[in-house]
Amino acid sequence: MRIDPHSYTDDRHAHVRSLDWEARVDFATRTLDAVATLHLDAPAAGPLDLDTRGLAVDRVTDDRGAAVPFVLHPAEAILGSRLALTLPEGTRAVTVAYRTAADASALQWLDPAQTAGGAQPYLFSQCQAIHARSVVPLQDTPQRRVTFTAKLTVPAALRGLMAAAFDGRDERGDVAVERWHMPQPIAPYLFAFAVGDLASRELGARSRVWAEPAVVDAAAWEFAGVDAMLAAGEALFGPYAWDRFDILVMPPSFPYGGMENPRLTFVTPTLLAGDRSQVRVISHELAHAWSGNLVTNAHAGHFWLNEGWTRYAELRMVEVLEGADTAALVSAICRKDLDETVARFIAEGHGGLTRLRTHLEGVDPDEAFSVVPYDKGELFLRTLEQAVGRARFDVFARSYLDTFRFGAITTEAFLEFTERALPGVLARVDAVRWVDGEGLPDGAPRARSARLDAVAAMGDALPPADARLSTTEWNLWLERLPRPQPTDYCAALDARFGFTSSGNMEVKVAWLRLALASGYDPVLPEVARVLGAVGRMKYLVPLYSALLARPETRALASELFARHAPGYHPIARAVVRGRLDRG
Repeated sequence: MRIDPHSYTDDRHAHVRSLDWEARVDFATRTLDAVATLHLDAPAAGPLDLDTRGLAVDRVTDDRGAAVPFVLHPAEAILGSRLALTLPEGTRAVTVAYRTAADASALQWLDPAQTAGGAQPYLFSQCQAIHARSVVPLQDTPQRRVTFTAKLTVPAALRGLMAAAFDGRDERGDVAVERWHMPQPIAPYLFAFAVGDLASRELGARSRVWAEPAVVDAAAWEFAGVDAMLAAGEALFGPYAWDRFDILVMPPSFPYGGMENPRLTFVTPTLLAGDRSQVRVISHELAHAWSGNLVTNAHAGHFWLNEGWTRYAELRMVEVLEGADTAALVSAICRKDLDETVARFIAEGHGGLTRLRTHLEGVDPDEAFSVVPYDKGELFLRTLEQAVGRARFDVFARSYLDTFRFGAITTEAFLEFTERALPGVLARVDAVRWVDGEGLPDGAPRARSARLDAVAAMGDALPPADARLSTTEWNLWLERLPRPQPTDYCAALDARFGFTSSGNMEVKVAWLRLALASGYDPVLPEVARVLGAVGRMKYLVPLYSALLARPETRALASELFARHAPGYHPIARAVVRGRLDRG
């Protein structure tokens, strides 16, 4: 019986408990030549189904060196290909020799011109949600956690990094072999590595930042407060379980704000705003050390258990580090994004995607990705907190994390645990409406603070030239402006505050969306530049959507995508293409 609608994993088959992986990185062919040894939880015989996508399998052997019969079935559009093994009696491990595809969905191979240094190529992985199978044949579901060892053979001029503990590097002529191990069991989507011209700077006793040499010092300055974040997280949610919290600043094509790979979080370079205004994204990725990495959703239909808990934890950390007023501003921005997303999904006939417990059989998790599990999930948890009081909720949160530590759970398991720990609270807050209802329940919490009231009081009048707002306040004010605005108002606003030339991408994109909705076409060259320079989907999708919303700029959206798509990560490319196809 399959346990995950996005995996071939069968619960009647043996469980893979650990992985030994060796791979040679070939930039010329853009492939990995690899060997994966999968260790089983007990001696087994008979069928074992593994997830793959685009892998060319050369041979499969058991732990005694005997050939294992296998069939690589034709690919299905979302799941990829089922690698069906027939294990001899008493099999304890299987070894698969294979090559990845040049267009593997988890991998992006960058030419030197696409990097900050311009001299060396770069490779990185992005395995969430179901892309690990394009790198390693395995049971690619969060319910099958694995520990692993790895040997990565890379050009000697480059450095390989993995989200794992470093064991050493041996140079052998023009290549180097780097060794790693991950002692804590991880969900497969957290398997991560990168290869490039990389340097590091220490941030604290348990943290350092990695980046290309041209940006590593700026990154070290931007993220100097990581130790304070670690302390805040541990005070709220208990000891950090992953030993180190290192950060890798990715090339611009990285499709997300961050990816919470244990021991090596990947982050977008758009966080390097020069004013530390975007470092709270680090708070979000650090919060995943508890919610997501430690306690994981069983599959994509329960994604809110990862992201709703993490948004809640992020805002709690922002309260500690920056104050309740700032947390309220961030919460208000999240609520506006959520309201817009819910309205769009319902208008497009996809109201099911506004539920917390979703049914995604036959749906690509990347296509279903939105802010709903993040922000509706956070509001549900905030509602529970308000119903029982913060002190009692904090005890509940710690107990939840301890109970399901290094596990993967469903919404049903969460609700059962909540009913036992907080009897009667689910009925009091109408949890069924939150979990299975479309949109937001009436009375969903709204952030309140003096600073939030002050931003609202600004209305849509042109602010005075001496207005001194934080990045978060400007972002919120721009997002709340009615649209369209008169083009002369847009011109005056940009002349006074220089939003088009802003170095802060949150403010810039909020402004560009407003300008595009208002038909203020002087921003079009900057829109084109941003779409060619940044691969973060948080910015790509709204900017392409804003271009598509006006008949006058629809052709430009298609033209810019055709020009820049080769530089986007495969995940971002597919998501934006889907948005263009829907018009």
